[in-house]
Amino acid sequence: MTGAADDDPSGIATYSQVGAQFGFTLGWTMVLTYPLMATVQGLSAGIGAVTGRGVAENLRRHYPLWLARTAVSMLFAANFVNIGANLGAMGAALYLLIDGPQVLYAALFAILCVCLEVFVPYGRYALLLKWLTLSLFAYVAVVLAVDIPWSEALRGIFLPTFSLDGRHAMALLAILGTTISPYLFFWQAAQEVEELQRRQRSRLKAKPDAAAPELARIRLDTLIGMGFSNLVALFIILATAATLHRNGVTRIETSAEAAEALRPVAGEFAFILFSAGIIGTGMLAVPVLAGSAAYAVAELFQWPQGLNKPFRRAKAFYGIIAAATLGSVAVFLAGLDPFLMLYWSAVINGMLAAPLVAAITMMAINPRIMGQLTAPWWMATGGGLTAIVMAAGTVAMLAL
Repeated sequence: MTGAADDDPSGIATYSQVGAQFGFTLGWTMVLTYPLMATVQGLSAGIGAVTGRGVAENLRRHYPLWLARTAVSMLFAANFVNIGANLGAMGAALYLLIDGPQVLYAALFAILCVCLEVFVPYGRYALLLKWLTLSLFAYVAVVLAVDIPWSEALRGIFLPTFSLDGRHAMALLAILGTTISPYLFFWQAAQEVEELQRRQRSRLKAKPDAAAPELARIRLDTLIGMGFSNLVALFIILATAATLHRNGVTRIETSAEAAEALRPVAGEFAFILFSAGIIGTGMLAVPVLAGSAAYAVAELFQWPQGLNKPFRRAKAFYGIIAAATLGSVAVFLAGLDPFLMLYWSAVINGMLAAPLVAAITMMAINPRIMGQLTAPWWMATGGGLTAIVMAAGTVAMLAL
């Protein structure tokens, strides 16, 4: 679910813009980001399963309070803008398919997402989200439906090229901020805690000798989920590079605009698949964005939280979900430039990711927090490398 939610409508817009603007030349970024994001998500999942607490709660308990407050505030701001951009993209995609009022569609999607998260029991809701991940296969089908020059595409994937200029730096930061998004860290850890509670199991730290099967499950789940996420992102880049870029369409500001641009160059079938995928991924990503913000805020203020709890026992938690989702419709209604919204969301994510990844890595190797189940050296090294790459991407974007 976490990997699929990473390919949300705003992510689709980013990958579409990369494919349209640069063709196949930045396909290698999906190879680069896979081990980085898999490592960080694995560390986050491990922290949740071992400690029985989410990322924000561990930050509050073991680090200065200002750090937790800053991280949660930036996360909420980025998620708020991102939810608004995603709802707008979903409304625009439905408009492309059946015509009608985009604003009303966006508002209805927001209400539907809130109702599902608040009123559907966790087990059933988690199953629904898992089925929604299948919507991402729409982008695999788009690639199969268009003509891909595979020799050129494979060169872009396995032979990295990069220019030190503002366009490439901004594109790289957008990819990093979209692919290795902080909200995924909070969500992954929180979902491991939810799973412990759902299965009525104690945190792994309490029984370290019996933790090996669960840690192996987390590793496999994370590697598959992040691999699925990056493969779909790569397919989006390939599809837009082979169609839009090759036909002179080099600027895409929204995922819906990418779908519309596909129609004359790739045909009606590819257009419908691309548009339907936007709606499906949005229905998956909006709850994850709102949920991760709610987990973080509730953990920070020590409020009852969890999708497995009924509304009456976690009113503040569900209130944050509703406020983040319904309130973000105002972002869409304000008529802000969608590309500008995605840009600043990616910038905030990129700026937050580096120190947050560093903090998560430090937590994962701290015996006081993890007991006997500290992260192995190779995961700690991967976490440190990810923090350096995210920091370098931010600095390059601001400097160039």
